[in-house]
Amino acid sequence: MSESEAKPERRILKNPALLKYIFETSCFPREHEQLKQLREATVEKYPFWSLMNVPVDESLLLSMLLKVMNAKKTLELGVFTGYSLLTTALALPADGKGKEEGSFDFAFVDADKDSYMEYHKLLMKLVKVGGIIAYDNTLWFGTVAEPEENVENFAKQSRKHLLELNSFLAADDRVELAVVSIGDGLTLCRRLS
Repeated sequence: MSESEAKPERRILKNPALLKYIFETSCFPREHEQLKQLREATVEKYPFWSLMNVPVDESLLLSMLLKVMNAKKTLELGVFTGYSLLTTALALPADGKGKEEGSFDFAFVDADKDSYMEYHKLLMKLVKVGGIIAYDNTLWFGTVAEPEENVENFAKQSRKHLLELNSFLAADDRVELAVVSIGDGLTLCRRLS
């Protein structure tokens, strides 16, 4: 396991031994070879910024979710080196399509956090009823549960926007909501209306 994959401070799960166990036992052995190559190349080229990649356990969850949904039309907002986009592409059936206009089955948002609220407004028009919008990093290094004075300066601005989004989504009766404590927090919204 690479050093950046093992650093628990970049993930919600803070137990390094448990994180290592999960990755080595069930994640790395099931990671698609192309995803593994992309993950390793990202860590090598961008050692610090590689923390922006969707972690492998979250990737496996997204892949399974897409397959269970039989998602065919997907959209992704925000691409670092393409790990989550490749995850989506590999999970789509042969007749699946990404980034095509119309009613989307699934949207993944991992972009500028200050725009998440605007993205939500837009995606509620683009994602069909029954479709899922997934927001990454919604627990923001765990800072959403910390008092403001304990949050490091680098995290404060995005934390503010994510707190706003999280509160809004919790009250939005147009979606069914699940916050998953995987990676840096993943919020799944199934559109109801």
